[in-house]
Amino acid sequence: MHVELVNTGSELMLGRVLNTHQQWLCRRLADLGHVVTRQVAIADVGNEIQQAVREALSRADLVITTGGLGPTSDDLTRELIAELLGKKLVENQAVRAHIENFFAQRNRPRPAKTSVETFVPEGALFFLNQHGTAPGLAMKIGDGVWRLASGESHTHGHSAPEPKSKTPAPKWLVMLPGPPRELRPMFDDAIVPLLKREFADAIFVCRTLRSTGIGESRVQEMIEADLQPLAKNGLEVGYCARPGAVDIRLTASGAGAEKMVRDGAAVVQQILGANLFGFDDDEIENVVVRLLTEKKKTLALAESCTGGNLAHRLTNVPGASAVFLGGVVSYANEAKEKFAGVRAETLRQHGAVSEAVATEMALGTRENFGSDFALAITGVAGPGGGTADKPVGTVFIALASAAGVAVEKRLNPWDRTTFKEVTTTQALERLRQLLLSA
Repeated sequence: MHVELVNTGSELMLGRVLNTHQQWLCRRLADLGHVVTRQVAIADVGNEIQQAVREALSRADLVITTGGLGPTSDDLTRELIAELLGKKLVENQAVRAHIENFFAQRNRPRPAKTSVETFVPEGALFFLNQHGTAPGLAMKIGDGVWRLASGESHTHGHSAPEPKSKTPAPKWLVMLPGPPRELRPMFDDAIVPLLKREFADAIFVCRTLRSTGIGESRVQEMIEADLQPLAKNGLEVGYCARPGAVDIRLTASGAGAEKMVRDGAAVVQQILGANLFGFDDDEIENVVVRLLTEKKKTLALAESCTGGNLAHRLTNVPGASAVFLGGVVSYANEAKEKFAGVRAETLRQHGAVSEAVATEMALGTRENFGSDFALAITGVAGPGGGTADKPVGTVFIALASAAGVAVEKRLNPWDRTTFKEVTTTQALERLRQLLLSA
């Protein structure tokens, strides 16, 4: 089955809004066994919307559009697709009642412009929007309707149409509202049952193994040869580099797909070993919080150049409060002295970016918070502030425990945002490795 997405919205083309639909819908569809083969984003321009949908329908069995169903002047999808397919727009009383009730429950007058949302293409299924007003729509498109939309309703010249060996299977066109808070529950509640009813179940298995500490090219060099026998039988292997991490994606389709992916994952695990920190949606901070919880250990932080990013990542994890006691962002030297236990003499002699300062930050923070572990980070995030001895990207990561302090020097010469992500990932990996060995 071929699936295509058409994301509409001039805000997408101007870079003002991130297109999260592409990722979310592709993931959900793949989980259902239907891998998206193509996706496009287009502006709110009439002829471009119609052309994109026309082209998608010429290739795909299922086309999903996002956006353009609302009440404003740039919401064009409903009208344009009805025109493309030669369908009249008919007012739907159930949709009208839903919209009226939506505003009545909120004690707000219903804007007159929302009336346009009550019109549905003739013959279309509609899905009431439980988180907004614009309904979702779905249309089963038979061969006759599609030939009309594609401009194939008549023959050219005097030549007769070519005979068809069989009637093509109908296509489905699904239209979803643009806001994610409306689109996502509607897809899960209404579109997933539709797909399961109308399309045969497909077998598609995907597993992602998440690694850190090794570059993308080196990861491929290490595992490629051992995966080759499985790849010849249909296993697909992909790589995705992220700040401080590399994902290895294994996919397969059809009978035997689950075993093939499982065997491939076993090969990768055998070779990469401790450099693998998780699977699929695991983030390294989730893994660290889980390990701390299992071992009943606590953690405190002292951050300088990462500006609290490590604490931010940890506190994104539900349950982190059981193991994360707190931290300080000791950006200025005075803060390092006052809150992280760094001696003025150490700062004068070695400078803020040094192994000695990182050591005292970790020791002082562990003592101040009474934690089992303390991570400390100090470095030069850039773009200025570097020297010949300590260029931009230089960072010291210290980990204090009952056994003492271990300090690692790294060079992460990236932009500030990437520097923070890579550095905090390295710090979390230091702690993860220690917890695994304990």
